[in-house]
Amino acid sequence: MSDYEPLLRQLIDAVTAVGSLRTDPWKKAAEAVPRHEFLRTGFFRAVPHTSPTAWAPVLQDQDGWLSACYADESLVTQIAGTIRPANIHGEIMREPTSSSTLPSLVLRMLEDLLVEPDMNVLEIGTGTGYSTAVLCARLGDDHVTSIEYDEGVAQQARDALSRLGTFPTLLTGDGLAGHEHGAPYDRIIATCAVHTVPATWLEQTQPGGHILTTIGGWLNASELVRLTVHEDGTASGPVLSGQVSFMLARPHLPPPIGLLPDLSAGNEREALIGADVLTDWTTRFVAQFAAPQAQHMQLRHGEQDEDVLIDAMSGSWAALYEENGRWIVRQGGPQPPWDAIEDHLGRWHAAGTPTVQKAAVRVTAQSQSIHWGHA
Repeated sequence: MSDYEPLLRQLIDAVTAVGSLRTDPWKKAAEAVPRHEFLRTGFFRAVPHTSPTAWAPVLQDQDGWLSACYADESLVTQIAGTIRPANIHGEIMREPTSSSTLPSLVLRMLEDLLVEPDMNVLEIGTGTGYSTAVLCARLGDDHVTSIEYDEGVAQQARDALSRLGTFPTLLTGDGLAGHEHGAPYDRIIATCAVHTVPATWLEQTQPGGHILTTIGGWLNASELVRLTVHEDGTASGPVLSGQVSFMLARPHLPPPIGLLPDLSAGNEREALIGADVLTDWTTRFVAQFAAPQAQHMQLRHGEQDEDVLIDAMSGSWAALYEENGRWIVRQGGPQPPWDAIEDHLGRWHAAGTPTVQKAAVRVTAQSQSIHWGHA
């Protein structure tokens, strides 16, 4: 028995126990894929008690590397777009840009994809290649196409898959554009978050097919949705449970805000809803459908602290502050974001503030919206 096999068995048992692995075909597929093969170039661990977070490399020849590969946790594999574990001696304080997602989430999403034998799947975000390998073990190499944005990450995944004798169609490029040559697909699954569901995914999924993706936003909340594509080219489907979070696809990262507008020049009124609601994950997720381009920051304006929403694309903005137990909002620009947020949150409150698992998302080539009840 290889050194990793008991660790793999423990991992499979653990993710089965928490309900991520629910069916025998996916269990057999997961049992066939050694996760450590996709982490041979190492990973980064967060250094405890550091702020901002510092990251230290863990390489293949270090104690604890193999056991960490089979822990049910996400492992950062790239920092700041280009930095790999072997490039660092010591610690680095930069933002992670690629990772190996915790296996329980990967396997739960594959179960949620609702595949059947002989279906063709397009995976957006190859990453390390682990999820790609599990897909291939379940469906066969010929039924799996995977796209990775980062050329270096894609090459590492290709190398790891080749070592295992696994040869799906691997592409390097913008996964948001899909891969028209292999369309239509029965399923599309994204292992990155999207700000808006690309129209190309709707076009490349056959009617009745599913798109499983995390919809994230610039207010830093996201949820996993499973959309069914309809004959008219639109799609709809439920929000699934879990507050699932992935890194945003790089082309969907928020733009630089640039110079701030004059935040004293807008129209002021008493707010129906205060900015304190933005501390809540679900509220932010709902608010993102109302003001999808808004970014949130906190500023000191004169003698008062203000919560500020900036839409850098339209030039719209809102600034909120608390005064004598009530909230005041001041807004400017062509699309006042707090007006739209109050409208969306007002309808959500009127429905009894149901959990997002009672919501459905509708997507067209031009828009996406959230609804309470059936899509």
